[in-house]
Amino acid sequence: MRSLFPVAGPVGPAPTIDDVKLPTDNSNLFVRFLLSFWAPTTRSLRGWALASVVVNAGITVTGAGVRVTASGLGCPTWPRCTPDSFVPVAHPEVSPLNMAVEFGNRLLTFLVLAVGVACVLAALRLAPRRVSLVRLAWLQPAGIVAQALWGGLVVNTMLNPFTVGTHYLISSGLIAVCWLLYARAGEGDGPLRRVTHRDIRRLGHVLLAAAFALLVAGVVVSGTGPHSGDEMASRFDLDIEAVARFHADLAYLVVGLTFALLFALHVTNAPRPARRAALALLGVELLQGVIGYTQWFLAVPAALVLLHVLGSTLVWIAALRVVTSLRVRDGEPAPVSPSPTEATEATAAV
Repeated sequence: MRSLFPVAGPVGPAPTIDDVKLPTDNSNLFVRFLLSFWAPTTRSLRGWALASVVVNAGITVTGAGVRVTASGLGCPTWPRCTPDSFVPVAHPEVSPLNMAVEFGNRLLTFLVLAVGVACVLAALRLAPRRVSLVRLAWLQPAGIVAQALWGGLVVNTMLNPFTVGTHYLISSGLIAVCWLLYARAGEGDGPLRRVTHRDIRRLGHVLLAAAFALLVAGVVVSGTGPHSGDEMASRFDLDIEAVARFHADLAYLVVGLTFALLFALHVTNAPRPARRAALALLGVELLQGVIGYTQWFLAVPAALVLLHVLGSTLVWIAALRVVTSLRVRDGEPAPVSPSPTEATEATAAV
């Protein structure tokens, strides 16, 4: 039996933080997965936010795959795939392959929604709860539902190039929200603090605006050129060469702004994360330029269209990374408790 009285003897060392097993350190992979959003840490929340960036970027590329395979009306109705079924069934006017491609892209929406819900749960259960992160997290499922409803409008308008292009731009907005959640989760909730000169940060904002304008111009080019998604889809009544040249001019502007920002960060000895982010953006832009010119000279093959959409998504993410690297938020200062003497004096004064 255990002794009722303490026994003298050597006292073991006090436990340290290294002896504490965090919930996410569980050896069971499935349990770790559940705890990543049910008992989250800042690290696991950032992981879910980054996963949301990836899946939203992925469904953007697969959406382009639907277009270049002429599968845009593979499921000719919405929310059903066919007038009589939510899942693909034989249809005399639709190829089974096109139907499978379009339906598969629709199913990916549930994966994107699941990751968004995980972000919400992790933000809600993070201790202490941070209202700013909860708000950003809720924007994800709300945006995904809006995106799904807009997808129904795309089908009902027979792949009108305006609705198709807006579909892509909504995805770009969702990617921005996901990236901001990732960046904010790694910061505090204190006041915003610049890590570079004010004018350099303004240059970063101008660069981000130019990058978004480049995405819009790319949407116009896509809505004017081939690969409409279906032979019944309409096109913008524009000169394809003129809009392609305008898109290229905007690309030159974005590259020039990126080079100017990179040079300014270098000469001012800005923090390394900011310089690395700008350098990565410049590298992605140059690769995207190579893809763009190659697909133009090869008459826009489908495979290069997919690579170009992937490249444009990576340019957007890299531009967001640049902007968030130009500022930080420190943790809010903890309230200072008055000393016993100060407390006594304050009570006496009252």
